[in-house]
Amino acid sequence: MTTTTNDVPDRKAVRQEVPVDPETGRPYINTVAAVAIAPSGVGAELSEYVSQAVVVIRDSGLPNETNAMFTNIEGDLDEVLRVVRDATMKLAGQGYRTGVTLKLDIRPGFSGQLAEKPQLVDSILSE
Repeated sequence: MTTTTNDVPDRKAVRQEVPVDPETGRPYINTVAAVAIAPSGVGAELSEYVSQAVVVIRDSGLPNETNAMFTNIEGDLDEVLRVVRDATMKLAGQGYRTGVTLKLDIRPGFSGQLAEKPQLVDSILSE
């Protein structure tokens, strides 16, 4: 879901109007998630296992980016939680004890925050 120039949310407002997805008629609750999914007890190097979860996230079609600690995902709350569950099940479904660290920034009325948030910080730092 995108925000048009006429519907630009006020970053400083405590509350925002909750947009409705025109296709489903349901509220669109934009969410940015930082998630780390990894098995326990498999040794010192986890990248082989973490990459299995990251593939599920990347294949979801939701905007995402992976850094050294987390994979960030953006989309409607229900979609983001579904992707986190599916990525978790990639490891847990193989029988691994799996730990999930999840942080959510739920901000109705906004979209494109994976790109916009870093740009805003860079803009403030350059002043």
